[in-house]
Formats: sequence, structure tokens, C-alpha cells
Amino acid sequence: MTRNLVRLAIAALAALAVAGSAVAAQPKRPKSSSGDSQTYRWVDKDGVVHFGDHVPPEYADTKRQVLNDYGVPVATQDGARTAEQIAAEKAAAKRAADERQQAILAARRDQVLLDTYLSVEEIEALRDRRLELIDTQIKVTENYLQGLRDILQKLQVEAASFKPYSSDPNAPPIDDRLARELANTMDSIVLYEKNLGTTRARKADVIGRFASDIDRFRELKAAVPAE
Repeated sequence: MTRNLVRLAIAALAALAVAGSAVAAQPKRPKSSSGDSQTYRWVDKDGVVHFGDHVPPEYADTKRQVLNDYGVPVATQDGARTAEQIAAEKAAAKRAADERQQAILAARRDQVLLDTYLSVEEIEALRDRRLELIDTQIKVTENYLQGLRDILQKLQVEAASFKPYSSDPNAPPIDDRLARELANTMDSIVLYEKNLGTTRARKADVIGRFASDIDRFRELKAAVPAE
């Protein structure tokens, strides 16, 4: 019995010795002179594996592993990014932020539609009131423009007897008063034509926005389950 116990003890000691030798045999990374205890492993573009306590500048953009004292990877580090990569990441982040903002705004618009109107007819009634106001503005501008064009026509008839509008070489030069009236009338016509174009564009925009609101309101109402 005693001999068996002795044999078991000797076998246990031998196993511990073998285990200790195996641990001691694990590859340890070199300590750097700066005290940095990290060892890196990376693979170059040719597939060659490299180890070191720092990554050389030529491999700065290469992905690398951080090894512990026994050569086991404990972390992964991305390589340095190029200016193009950084710009692309920033652009992607901006696009994502813009999309999130647009989604938030769309959700708010949907809620406003549901909180403001009870039916499509209410939206159409508001649209018609807005369009009526715009049509009135358009009509007033058109009438004023027609008046300016009538004045311009009379001024042009009057100016036809003077240089530079007359073909008569002996015609007198146009006087300052008439020249100013012509210039001012033409400038006013240009200004009011521009205003008229802007108002008509606003009318088209209102029609388009209300049409979009009506379509969206119908979609939202259709998605609400009937009580």
C-alpha cells in the first residue's frame, strides 16, 4: 500500500514538472526598451506574418493583433485610416444623421396631419382658401401689369418722334423727363413680371404640398385599425 502511495506521489510530481515545462516553453514576447509590454502580430500584403513590439510606419494602415505574454491574441486593432477613408466615413455618418433627421421630421408631419384634420374635406377646404388668396394676388398683379404696359405703349408712341427711337436724322433727342418715365416704367414691368412669376410658382407649390398631404393623410387613416 505504501509503495503504491509513493508511486502516485512520484507520478503527480512528474506531471506538475511537465506542465511547468510546457508553460515555460510558451513563446514570450520581447519587452521594449520603453517599457511597452505589448506584442503585435500582422500580415503584410504578401501574406508574410510579422511580430514586433511596435508596428513599423510602412504597416501603419495594416490591421494587427495584440498578443499576451504567451502569444495568444487578446485584442485586434485597425490600421491607420487614409484621408479618403476618414472622409468617406464622415460622409456616411452625415448621410445616416440626415436620414435620421428626415425620419424624425416625417414622423412629426404625420402627427401634425392627424392632430389637425379629421377628414380629407377639411384639408381640401384649407387648400381652396389658400389658393383663393393667391389667385387674388395674381389677378391684382396682372391688372397692374396691364396698366403699366398701357402706359409704356403711350410713352413709346411719344418717344417715337425723338432720337434714338426716331429714324429721322433731324429728330431732336429725347428729353430727360420722357427718358426717365420710359426707364422707370420698363423697370416696373420687369419687377412685377418677376413678382407674378414668383406668385404663380408659390401657387403650384401650395397645390403640390396639399396634394401630398392629402395622399399621406389617406395612407395614415387607412393604417389606423377601425374601432
